[in-house]
Amino acid sequence: QVQLVESGGGLVQSGGSMRLSCTTSTNIFSKNVMGWYRQPPGKQRELVAIASPSGTTIYGNSTKGRFTVSRHDAENTAYLNMNNLGPEDTALYICYTRAPRAPMDHASWGRGTQVTVSS
Repeated sequence: QVQLVESGGGLVQSGGSMRLSCTTSTNIFSKNVMGWYRQPPGKQRELVAIASPSGTTIYGNSTKGRFTVSRHDAENTAYLNMNNLGPEDTALYICYTRAPRAPMDHASWGRGTQVTVSS
């Protein structure tokens, strides 16, 4: 298991922006898929964004066009830039990483960082 630590969450007004970070102490990022999921209060976990080692990115339907995932492998850090936030984006944002061909149940997860968007 890889330890991941998220940071950058907090309270933001509707329409605002925020950047989350996900850091690991190992250099595994350069070989792994990394991504973000989120879990709104009382709802199931949903995809936010994924970035492959080659740089390919995939976004969830509700975050496409507003959020940008990036990875800085030399720093063992991934970022999630979030723009035009709305109350519907309020959730616990959780970073994960896995080997490219590994199933999700082999992924390593962080504990998450809370993002709250006020209307």
